[in-house]
Amino acid sequence: MIEKALTSADVEFVTTLHGDEEVSFHVLLQPRGEQADRLLRAIDDIALGELDEAVREGETPEGEEALSVGERALEVSLTALRTAGARAEGRLLEDHPLDALKGMVAEVGADEVIVLTDPHYVEEFFHRDWASRARHKVGVPVLKLFSHSKA
Repeated sequence: MIEKALTSADVEFVTTLHGDEEVSFHVLLQPRGEQADRLLRAIDDIALGELDEAVREGETPEGEEALSVGERALEVSLTALRTAGARAEGRLLEDHPLDALKGMVAEVGADEVIVLTDPHYVEEFFHRDWASRARHKVGVPVLKLFSHSKA
């Protein structure tokens, strides 16, 4: 599960996690958009020392615009994974990401879930981030990773 396009460092990291073992990626992308409160995102930006980002939180795409950005991010991510030699398919989520994740795990018989996002300190502190919540819902190990750089 991701919230933005994977960077080349992210792709290298996730495709090498299991060494030479063959893996398939089933990517679910939930654009941050409306499901994350702007105030929480601004606090995360401030905690990371990214004051300029905190000021620009009002510019974050929402609604239809977020979906358009998300579709492009998903395609970029799938292409990058495939270029790295991995099998990859995915879909864009509009709401209820954890329900979709649970369904995907059951549908494909996933062995584990990787949640790759930017740090979200407030959500993580209260265990409201995707990885913490997914651990109680999906029935397989959940690995939480932080994106290597801004996309």
